[in-house]
Amino acid sequence: MRPRLGAMALLVATLTAVTDLVAVNPAAATALADQTVTVEAAEDTYVSQAGPTKPHGSHTWLSANAATSDGATNTERRSYIRFTLKDLPDDASNVKLTLELQSARTTDTVLEVRPVTGTWSESTMNWNNQPTTGAVLATTKGLVSGQTAKLDVSSAFTGNGDYSFAVTSPSNVQSVLHSSQATSGEGPKLTVAYGKAVPTVPPVSAGPLPFDLPSTSALRASSHKVFAHYFTPYPVSLNNRAGGDDYYAKNYLNPIGESGKHAAYGGLLRDRPFPRDVLSGDWQLADMKKEVQIAAKAGLDGFTVDVLSLTSAHWDRLKTLIKAAESVDPGFKIVLMPDMTALNTDAGTLASAMAGLAASKSVYRLGDNRLVISPFKAEQQSAAWWKNFMNIMKSSHGINVALVPVFLNFSSNASAFAPISYGFSNWGNRSPAQQSGIESNISKAHGLNKIWMQPVSIQDERPNQSIYDEANNTENLRTTWEKSISGDADWIQLTTWNDFSEGTQFVPSVHNDSAYLDISSYYLTWLKTGKAPAIVRDTLYLTHRSQFVAARPTSGSQTKFMNPRGGTSTPRDKVEVLSFLTKAATVKATVGGKEQSYDAKAGVQAQLFPLAYGLNKASVGAVTVSSPWEVKRSFSVQDLQYNAVSSGRK
Repeated sequence: MRPRLGAMALLVATLTAVTDLVAVNPAAATALADQTVTVEAAEDTYVSQAGPTKPHGSHTWLSANAATSDGATNTERRSYIRFTLKDLPDDASNVKLTLELQSARTTDTVLEVRPVTGTWSESTMNWNNQPTTGAVLATTKGLVSGQTAKLDVSSAFTGNGDYSFAVTSPSNVQSVLHSSQATSGEGPKLTVAYGKAVPTVPPVSAGPLPFDLPSTSALRASSHKVFAHYFTPYPVSLNNRAGGDDYYAKNYLNPIGESGKHAAYGGLLRDRPFPRDVLSGDWQLADMKKEVQIAAKAGLDGFTVDVLSLTSAHWDRLKTLIKAAESVDPGFKIVLMPDMTALNTDAGTLASAMAGLAASKSVYRLGDNRLVISPFKAEQQSAAWWKNFMNIMKSSHGINVALVPVFLNFSSNASAFAPISYGFSNWGNRSPAQQSGIESNISKAHGLNKIWMQPVSIQDERPNQSIYDEANNTENLRTTWEKSISGDADWIQLTTWNDFSEGTQFVPSVHNDSAYLDISSYYLTWLKTGKAPAIVRDTLYLTHRSQFVAARPTSGSQTKFMNPRGGTSTPRDKVEVLSFLTKAATVKATVGGKEQSYDAKAGVQAQLFPLAYGLNKASVGAVTVSSPWEVKRSFSVQDLQYNAVSSGRK
């Protein structure tokens, strides 16, 4: 690889200054400034039909002409050029890509530029092993020695990454262009012009969070990534009905829903996405667009999507989610996570399915263009099976894979998977008592020169499996975040965005009031920026159950009950006030009708009170939070989830 010019470094420095200003007051970005950067070729060469096994990467020229040229047959030439575009901000708009080619000879040649799929190297490529090319992107006619032809290839733009172009010609006259090896003249260049938001007079920021969330571009510039695990069985709506008439209300929350199949455990779910009115048009796409918007606004980099099937409604929802990301925010990425507990397929079939999805610019790739595949319970198949899968992806589809396996047992599988993996992850636990191994897992992965994707969780209750974990209000959430930060986890997976059957959801819901996602925005900002965000607004979060853990329903027909998972924290009955304060202050808490107060420190503090029958609320100064979830003596269904409300969400 030859050294290239450092124009991009100057661009990054300029944009960083702008981004820092916008990050203080995100609403300040109102105008667009034109930006231009030029990138030299990372590799270039040509291939010749007359010398089908000969590489030409060291030549000082490139060439293109038809099969019959200058009176000779079987002499077609094609040139190949690759550029690496990096550090382009996610909010760049009106992007224009221009391929610049300087001619070494005056000819009346027509040049065609085409996209290239597959990998190649200038040192080894020849006519026989050249990669596949696509349809014509741009053409030009007539070359003048010493002058530069400029071709608009903007339609190939997909964001940061590698761009490979083939230069072909239908003309019978040989064109000669300067390569990047030329000692005189200039080699190929890719000029990128785009608009960039710049700040005007900044207004005072406000919002539901206790801190000012940095701009999207500032957060995404971090090497630390935060994804949320998306579970396709539980989208915003299942049948496009309103409120109490939709499928969630009638069949999942209702103990006798779905013909009574969930009656023994009191219904399948205990929470649901916020209900909505009936939508017209493509309502499933509209719902998923909203989910992408919510997640992106919270600072998430994307979704890790549980691939449960290569057909059926789950497959359709996955493709719809990718389409939603493409439409709403191309910088919001979809990580493909084949679920090996559900997929019963061979490596070739899985590779074909993943390659089809990988065509989308919203499907996550690394900066070197490797496709991230992060299989759930990867150990369901051997490391050799996954190596074969990766080989098929490369040989049959031209896609290099960065494998990030998610294990149920990391320690038993790390060594076997290390030679083929870019990183590691595990599914993790849902209780503070089980989080002692986080930092050692991160250290082990880093010791093997792998990135680590740490699961961050809230809680876990599974009525249909008769089990739950004791999360200790927000303690499990805070603990998994804090250990991720102190251990320097590379990526985070919020487990989960919307698996309501396990009660693990971060998505704003009826019972969590966006509180858990808001708290996570604070910690992800800490992870990405390297420091805890300054608290600028007093904010209170109130969490509690609506029944005591040992209580049983006083009515209804439930006969199977949830019990604590082995090794979980000791079950408890507590109300927690989690305060984010700009300065020390007195917090008042009313628990079950009894008012109490305590002195809270500046910053973040959790205060516990014994659970009591009745309603709960808390306040500090003019800031108040009230829970609508009454703690009751009489109830018909066991529900051990921690309800959450925020003073910032009124």
